[in-house]
Amino acid sequence: MRSTLFKLWTYGLSSAHQSLAGALAVALPWTTEIYQVQQAGSQWQRQRQIGSLTSLSSLHVTAQAALGGDAQHWEDIADDSVDPFALVNDEVAIVSERLCRSIVTNVPALEHAAEYFFRPGVRGKRLRPTLLLLMASAVAEQQPTAELLLADFRPPHERPQEQRRRQQRIAEIAELIHVASLLHDDVIDVAATRRGITSLNASAGNKLAILAGDFLLARASVTLASLQNTEIVELLSRVLEHLVSGEVMQMSASPEQLTNMNYYLDKTFYKTASLMANSARAVAILGDQQPAVCDLAWQYGRHLGLAFQIVDDLLDILGSSKQLGKPALNDMRAGLATAPVLLAAEEQPGLITLIRRKFRGEGDVQYALEMVQNSRGIERAKALAAEHARLAAAQVQALPPTDHPHAMAARAALINITHKVLVRSK
Repeated sequence: MRSTLFKLWTYGLSSAHQSLAGALAVALPWTTEIYQVQQAGSQWQRQRQIGSLTSLSSLHVTAQAALGGDAQHWEDIADDSVDPFALVNDEVAIVSERLCRSIVTNVPALEHAAEYFFRPGVRGKRLRPTLLLLMASAVAEQQPTAELLLADFRPPHERPQEQRRRQQRIAEIAELIHVASLLHDDVIDVAATRRGITSLNASAGNKLAILAGDFLLARASVTLASLQNTEIVELLSRVLEHLVSGEVMQMSASPEQLTNMNYYLDKTFYKTASLMANSARAVAILGDQQPAVCDLAWQYGRHLGLAFQIVDDLLDILGSSKQLGKPALNDMRAGLATAPVLLAAEEQPGLITLIRRKFRGEGDVQYALEMVQNSRGIERAKALAAEHARLAAAQVQALPPTDHPHAMAARAALINITHKVLVRSK
């Protein structure tokens, strides 16, 4: 068993999770056009294409239209008076409390490792639980009752009867998967810091960090199974499959793929946006929404995830280590060319050689940075992130009309998140 786990370190999954993910179909539905949802009485019409990952190329082409102009006009609809985190803060708190209780184990070393990023001060902003609970409210017909905002101490394997509790479980599962992926990524990237503190792999070793990530995935799987919904199980299991695929794509890219923007976007969806997209769809499904609404939730998560990662790429170049909580220029030092670098290479052909040798030559990182700074790569990456944020906001605006104040506030908050993702500093 130990050797099996070690072989799967690079993939970031235990053998049980790999089997679960491998059982799923590899094909992934992509929408090559923004869903056009029109109201005709109570009827919804939607246009959907099923294709391979290469259809994401058309998304990149569409987004390119914003690169030369003002892509941030959607800010006019972002209400800064709505704090998206405050709106569901109490509910996120009870999800966090369940998370902390779910990772208790009678093996002290494992428990200490598993709770490493769930401790006060290093928990992060809980973006994923926040957007998922907001999505649950955005498509709901009524506000959660007071009792649903109290801590739920039922064991992970017990299926909750209340719809909102089941949606809270998705928020819990998504955060467990996210933190597990951070633990595994830090091992693969040989990271020394995370969230402003020493990374778990640096303080406790790679073996314990990998096993702690596997433990979190196992706990997430128990909660997922308790929902007794095969469609939801498939969606969230697909996320695990995508995390593996994205990491392998990053590790095994050919020299030509290293400089291919569409390849970068495919990988970014797998590594970052898939979790947001599929968990948002899961929340909508559990809310008994029509397929068109579930599609909009998925598209929101997809575009928000892509915008989030492109901004992360920008911060790696523009931010300081103190500001980020991890080393700056870490991507290039790890041999990775991200959105601003790839876009800069279209103007600076000299970057292509550096990208293809993964910045391994003496002075390559500094030379590459200078070329990026002397191009429109940063400006164009900002515009690309802004366009994905705008597209995410458009999905919320396309939701069926509602006159419920809580749903309206949640929708405003979801749109506000698309703005906050762009202006964040870490």
